Amino acid sequence: MNLLAFDTSTDALSIAVQHGARVWQHSGAGGAQASTTLIPAIRDLLAQAGLSFDQLDAVVFGRGPGSFTGLRTACAVAQGL
Repeated sequence: MNLLAFDTSTDALSIAVQHGARVWQHSGAGGAQASTTLIPAIRDLLAQAGLSFDQLDAVVFGRGPGSFTGLRTACAVAQGL
């Protein structure tokens, strides 16, 4: 199964991509920076895993608790993808 998971609800941005049994991870600054770094970091992890968006079986996002702005960012990106 090919999964993309991310959480932007806290001060730490967390992203993971699973392709079969392998997992690629990224951690970075969250908060206000998450909205500018989330999509480029997702694209980078997908490239490392050799996947494209249309090969994903599911997109998973953290729904809190956490900051409203962070939750809104994660939800919007998940819906957009």
